[in-house]
Formats: sequence, C-alpha cells, structure tokens
Amino acid sequence: MQGQDGERDRHGARNGGDRSPGAPGGMPAGAPAGTSAEAPAGTPAEVPAGAPDGTSAGAPAEVPDPEPRRGRPRSAAAERAILDAVIALLEAGEPLAGLSIERIARTAGVGKATIYRRWSDKEELFVDVVRDMEPDDPPVSGTEGLADLRVMLESLRTRGLAQRSSALLHNIFAQMKSHPKLWNEYHGTVIAPRRLAMVEAVRRAVAAGELRDDLDVELIDDLFVGPMLVRTVHRPDAPLPDDLADRIITALLQGLAPAARV
Repeated sequence: MQGQDGERDRHGARNGGDRSPGAPGGMPAGAPAGTSAEAPAGTPAEVPAGAPDGTSAGAPAEVPDPEPRRGRPRSAAAERAILDAVIALLEAGEPLAGLSIERIARTAGVGKATIYRRWSDKEELFVDVVRDMEPDDPPVSGTEGLADLRVMLESLRTRGLAQRSSALLHNIFAQMKSHPKLWNEYHGTVIAPRRLAMVEAVRRAVAAGELRDDLDVELIDDLFVGPMLVRTVHRPDAPLPDDLADRIITALLQGLAPAARV
C-alpha cells in the first residue's frame, strides 16, 4: 500500500495493461452477442465471407491447439480498468460501503459479469484494490533466516511509509476496520500469509543457529515485528529511518541488558 519512501504511481499496475477506464474487457450491457473482448478461447474474432470453415480462400487451415484452453481468457486491460474505477470512485469521496458492483462496472466500462468472473464479491475486489496500491511484497530466498526476516521487516516499514504519504490509502484502511467482512478478507489473504512467512523465516534462523532454540518461535517473531508495528501503526508520528529494520534486529540480538562490568 505504499511506495518506497514516497508516492507510488498507483497506475504502475501489478497486472499491467491498458490504463484507460474505458478499456474493453467485458461486454457492456446491451451490446450485441459476439462483441465482447473476452470471447471464449478458440472462437475466431471474425469469419471471412465465403469461408464456411472460418478460413479465407487459399489460406492454410489453422493447426488446432493440442491442449485447447478452457473458459474465457482473462483481460489485463479489463482488470486494470476495474481496479482504477474503484480507486477513482474512492478518490471522488465515495465510501467503501456505498460502492456497488453496478456502479463500479459502469465506471470501468465493463459488464458486471466481467467483474464477477474475477472476484466473487466486493470484499475480494476491495482487497485486490488495496494490494494494488501497496508496494509489491519483496522476494525472499526462502532458505535464509535472519536475511529473509530483515527483508520482510523492511517491507513492513515501507508499507508504513506508503500509508503516511497517501491520505486515500490511510482512509481506506480506516474504513476497512469498520467492516468486519472486508477486514477479515484482507487479514486472511494478506496479513496471515505475511505473518506465516515471517514465522517460517524465524524457524530457519533457529535451525541455522542464528537465534536461540529454547524460545517459542511465535514469541521470537512477535519480538521482531512488534517494534516495527508500533512505529508504523500505533505511532504515526514516529520516524521510520532507512536503517530501522537493522536497528531492531541488532537490538534484539544484543539484548537489552547492560554490558557486564569487569
């Protein structure tokens, strides 16, 4: 939800594609059959006149796919238009609770079916909107312990910076917490997997001898994450310096007790 140390272009889409809210991706209400940009895979866009089998005279027959694709192809342009439509409505002052699938579809220039093919309900769509506004989760090795833990702590810091720099993002999170179904969807699909990844990094650090093996790994994880959450969530005025993740890790590894006097 944030750009690293500043504003991230919210149109720098995860999914890419046409940014135009009118980009095709579904069949607008009332459009004649066969005009959808998302026609079933394998259906020719146009059958030339005089070619009963769908090929032009003299053209070699098309070799069929050995593994035909099933269902409708996903359109990156349509997804981009839908996400941008939600953001545009929120920027215009519409509350999350007041947004309907009909309104979003009309703003995006797509049909409701185009939205429902991608998201089962508004909550699922809104979670993807928030994730689209956040910085991408950084890649981790999946084999390192403390090194991966540091990367994830730094990601938590940059997400905090993004919330601070975006009034819209801050407002969305405030609204999400007053809608239990939406917050639970975000927690289950975003927060819980991130926490699990950090706990697994702690386990790897313990196995590698980088951390004590006589403490509960979830407690160790809380000790690392806690200071960053206090700074990013509970103390919005607290500084978030570039070296904060390193300082947290160093303080925990060295301990808080004073050095023994000789």
